[in-house]
Amino acid sequence: MSIKIKKITRNKMSFKQRIYLFYIALGMLRTLKHFFKNLLNTKNIDFLEYPEQKPTDITPRYRGLHRLTKNEDGELKCVACDMCATACPAKCIFIMASEVESKKEKAPIKFGIDMLECVYCGLCVEACPKDAIRMDSGIYTKTGFDRKSFVRDIVELSNTKGGF
Repeated sequence: MSIKIKKITRNKMSFKQRIYLFYIALGMLRTLKHFFKNLLNTKNIDFLEYPEQKPTDITPRYRGLHRLTKNEDGELKCVACDMCATACPAKCIFIMASEVESKKEKAPIKFGIDMLECVYCGLCVEACPKDAIRMDSGIYTKTGFDRKSFVRDIVELSNTKGGF
């Protein structure tokens, strides 16, 4: 039994390709071309001063910050089934359930999302059987000075209004 070995020959790179200087110079020329074009023609450049001006061309499929929805009685729709936390690839959703005396068997007493770990994929929204969590809050950014301010708890999530 003989093994056939196929030998692949590689094409030699030219001197110009080996030193990369030619391609670096081409990239710099393109960058300078755009720089001077924008420097001389500032009238056609749209600027948005973000905190004062909000973007108006946000698509309806935009994934904003999370919010928990409520039913007609004002009660959270969440039944603490842990499906959203299971579906989350970043494992940033934390739920603690408790038994309640209402139509539901259990409800969350603690519900938290660590926004610094969240990848905004929307899998938690897709996994929820009760449509209790949504990402249509219309909030563009979340700012804070320490890590604790980026963990949104059940009170903050349920008081967020929805829609754009």
